[in-house]
Amino acid sequence: MESSPRKPQLSENAMRVLEKRYLRKDIDGNVTESPEELFQRVAGNISTAERLYGKAEKCKQWEGEFYRMTVSLDFLPNSPTLMNAGAELQQLSACFVLPIEDSMESIFETIKHTALIHKSGGGTGFSFSRIRPKNDVVKTTKGISSGPISFMTVFDAATETVKQGGTRRGANMAILRVDHPDILDFITAKRDNSRLNNFNISVGVTEEFMKAVQENRDYALINPHSSEIVDRISARKVFEMIVEFAWKNGEPGVVFLDRINEVNPTPQLGEIESTNPCGEQPLLPYESCNLGSINLSHMVERRDGKARVDFKKLGDIVAKAVRFLDDVIDMNRYPLEKIREMTLKNRKIGLGVMGFADMLIELEVPYNSKEALEVAEEVMGFIQREARAESARLAEDRGTFPSFKGSIYDKAGSPKMRNASTTTIAPTGTLSIIAGCSSGIEPIFAVAFVRNVMDNDELVEVNPLFKSIATREGFYSDELMKKIAQKGSVQGMEEIPEKWRSIFITAHDIAPDWHVRVQAAFQKYTDNAVSKTVNFANSATREDVEKVYMLAYELGCKGVTIYRDGSRNEQVLNIGKVNRTAEKGDLVIDQSLLTPRARPSVITGSTRKMTTGCGNLYVTINEDEHGLFEVFTQMGKAGGCSSSQAEAISRLISLSLRAGIDPRAIVKQLHGVRCPNPGWEKGGMILSCSDAIAKALERYLLENKTPSGTKVAAMTGSFENSAGFCPECGGRLEHESGCAVCRGCGFSKCG
Repeated sequence: MESSPRKPQLSENAMRVLEKRYLRKDIDGNVTESPEELFQRVAGNISTAERLYGKAEKCKQWEGEFYRMTVSLDFLPNSPTLMNAGAELQQLSACFVLPIEDSMESIFETIKHTALIHKSGGGTGFSFSRIRPKNDVVKTTKGISSGPISFMTVFDAATETVKQGGTRRGANMAILRVDHPDILDFITAKRDNSRLNNFNISVGVTEEFMKAVQENRDYALINPHSSEIVDRISARKVFEMIVEFAWKNGEPGVVFLDRINEVNPTPQLGEIESTNPCGEQPLLPYESCNLGSINLSHMVERRDGKARVDFKKLGDIVAKAVRFLDDVIDMNRYPLEKIREMTLKNRKIGLGVMGFADMLIELEVPYNSKEALEVAEEVMGFIQREARAESARLAEDRGTFPSFKGSIYDKAGSPKMRNASTTTIAPTGTLSIIAGCSSGIEPIFAVAFVRNVMDNDELVEVNPLFKSIATREGFYSDELMKKIAQKGSVQGMEEIPEKWRSIFITAHDIAPDWHVRVQAAFQKYTDNAVSKTVNFANSATREDVEKVYMLAYELGCKGVTIYRDGSRNEQVLNIGKVNRTAEKGDLVIDQSLLTPRARPSVITGSTRKMTTGCGNLYVTINEDEHGLFEVFTQMGKAGGCSSSQAEAISRLISLSLRAGIDPRAIVKQLHGVRCPNPGWEKGGMILSCSDAIAKALERYLLENKTPSGTKVAAMTGSFENSAGFCPECGGRLEHESGCAVCRGCGFSKCG
C-alpha cells in the first residue's frame, strides 16, 4: 500500500453524490468517511479473497493495486460494491434474476425474495412468461387465472414499499414472451403512466416472430400452462403496437431472446428468460452478476501532439478489473442461498466502459461517424480479448467455473475459463458522475446547461473538455456558454468552428440510426448485452421508431430501448426538492423540507375572467422578482361549494409556487379535470373550475410578457431534451441506457 495514498480528483458534484449515497455516516447522518477511505475500504475488503486461494501474503499487494485503480477513477465497480464492501451488509451485486413459476406459491415466494434483494440494494429481473393467461381455468380450485399483468402490479406495490436506506431504489425488469396469449395487455400495460412505475418492461421477441413480421404473416400464441396454441394473430400488427407504445412513452423495449440464448454460455443449465432492470445482463434464474466499468476518458495518451488510445494502460486495467470482479464473487454476501449457489457455479462478471464519448472528443472523432464505429470495435474488441485472457489465467490458478463442463467453452482448442461471461456494457449514470466522465457508451447529453434555473438561472455548467478547447482555441466567453446552456447543443452556432460543432455533438443532435450503430459495434465484442438508449426528437414518427427496431435486429443487437423526447406526459410532474439551500447571514442551511418564499409588501399581476359552468371565475395571478408567486380566485357569485373549492385550490397552488414548484407541473395536474357542469367561452370548453385555473395559468405563461414568462420560456429551452425532473433535487433527468438519471444528485430511477 502506498505510504501517502493518492486522493481522487473529484468534482464538487461528485463529492455531493458520494456524501449523499456512498460515504459512511454516523447515527445522526454525519459523514464519517472520506472518498479515499471509501476506496481503501473497498480495496482492502475485496483483496482478502486471496486468502481463499492460500495466498494471504498477496492481500496487501492486491489491496494496493485495487486502491490505485479505483482512487484514480480508472475503474469503478457497481454501486453496491462501493456502498457495501467492508460494511455490515456486504451485498455487492447489482443484478439479479428470479424465476416465477405458474403457481401462487412460486409467485409470492419470489415477491418475498425480491423484497430481500431490494433491501440489500440490488435490482431484479423477471420473466412472467410461465404464468398462465388471464381467464384460464385453474383446475385445482376451479377458479379463473388473473394473468401475469395482475401479478406485475403486486410486485410493483411490494417494490414501492421496500425502502433501501436512502441509497438505492428498487428497480425491476418485466419480460413477457411475444407468443404469450396476454402479450397485447402487456404491451399496453403502461398506457397509464401512473402504473408499474417500478418496472421497465420489454417484450421477449423470438426469431419466429421477427420472420413473421418481415413476411407479414400470422404467428401462434401459446398457453404456457398447456403448451397449446390458443390463437394466431398478425405479427405485423403486434409489432406496430409495440412501436406505437414505445413511441408514446418509451416502453416496451424489445429483447431478442433467441439471439441471447444462441450465446448462452451454459445452455446445459437452462434457457435465459430475463435480464436485469436495464437489459444489459441476461441471467439464468437465481443468477447475479457483478459489474464494473473502465473510464475510457483516462485511456487516451498524446504522442507527437496527437491523441491516441493508450492500449498498454487499458490492458493493464482490464486484467486488474477482471481479477477484482472475480474476487467480488467470493467476497459477496448473497441475499439468498440459491443465488449464492448459482452465482458461484457460473461466476459471471460484467466488465464494461464509461467515458466513451469523452474518448472520442479527445481523439477528435465525431460520435456519428464511421471512424467512431471503428474506435468502438477496436477498443471493445481489445477489452474482450484481454478480459478472456485474464479469465483464462485465473482459471489456471484458481480453477474453472464449476459448470464449465457442458458450457460453450468445453471444447477442444478452447481455453479454460474462470468466468462464464466477462463483458457487459452497463448504465453508469451515478458512477460516471463520480468519475467525472460521460455515461457508458452514450453521447454527451449537453455541452452546457443551467443547473437549477428556479434558484439561479446564471449557474451554467460547461462540459470541461469543451471549456478547455474553447479557451485554447480562443472562442470561450461567459455569454456564449449561457447561450449554449439554453438548449444544451452547439449546433447552428456560427461562433463555434465547424470542426468543434461536429465533435461536440449531443444525444439529441445525433440521428437515431447512429445510436443503434454504436450499440451494435459494442455488442460485437460484448459477451452479455449493451445498455443504450436511442434518443428521438419529439417530432419523430412511428415509422422512425420502427426503422430503429428493425435496424437493431438486423445489426445483431440483443435488445433495444428508445425514448422520444417529451413523450412521457407525466415527466414534468416529477419535480421534487428544488431550492434545497437557503441563506441566512453567512450560514447555509440544508433544508429537508421546502420553505415557501415570504410575501413581499408589493406584488404585481393580472386578473382573468374565465367562464365556468358555475358562473364567472376571476383568476388573479401575481409574481415577485423570482417568478410566479400566488393565485387568487373569486366566483362571480359569492359563497357556495364551488367558491370554497376554488379558493382551496388557489391556496394550494400559491403554496406550491412559493415553494419553487414548476408552474407547468401545476397546469398539467389541473388541466382536463371535469365536473358535471362545463362552461363554454371563445377559447373552447372549460371543464371545471380546476380546468379554468389551469387554462388561466397557461395563458399567463404563454403571453411571455413578464419576468416569469421569460423565465419559463428559458426553462423550456434548457429542459427541452430532458426526461423530466428529479424527485429529489429538482434537477433535470437524462434518459440514458434504459434509465433516467439526475447528474445533479445521482438519483436514478433504476436503482
